Amino acid sequence: MAYPGPYGAAPGGAPGADPLYGYFSGVAGQDGQISADELQRCLTQSGISGSYQPFNLDTCRLMINMLDRDMSCTMGFNEFKELWQALNGWKNTFASFDRDRSGTVEGHELQQAIRTMGYNLSPQAMNCIMKRYSTHGRITFDEFVACCVRLRALTDQFRRRDTAQSGNATFQYDDFIQVTMSV
Repeated sequence: MAYPGPYGAAPGGAPGADPLYGYFSGVAGQDGQISADELQRCLTQSGISGSYQPFNLDTCRLMINMLDRDMSCTMGFNEFKELWQALNGWKNTFASFDRDRSGTVEGHELQQAIRTMGYNLSPQAMNCIMKRYSTHGRITFDEFVACCVRLRALTDQFRRRDTAQSGNATFQYDDFIQVTMSV
């Protein structure tokens, strides 16, 4: 017997209610959650990366960690939908700055892309980002997403601690380690 409301629905939402559910349920286990390797398969099958290379496993781990509120190292359907929305935004931003359609952006394009997403970073911070994510001065879509995930997650964590919204936050050492190691 089916019950009205969420009690009779499949984990994470009703299959027919959202077209993304097909991608998600195609790789999710019985628990209605997906791991990093399942996310990698799901995103590859969905074609969200377009003509770009599929996401590497480390980027998939980062994406899960960004939204993993219960610290399960997995992602439910609602988190997947939130990720999908973010990925589409990042993909559109990346494509708008990949003017030569090479599948990469250069440092000055990355800086412009980051600025359009609302981040105001110093030249020194941009230099750190370029050193971490570029190969021969170019950033692939996968690395761009990894950068965006880290920027979002670190900014979210910083904002939680910057209660006065002054641009300053106080971290205990252990808290700092937890925040930076979880991203």
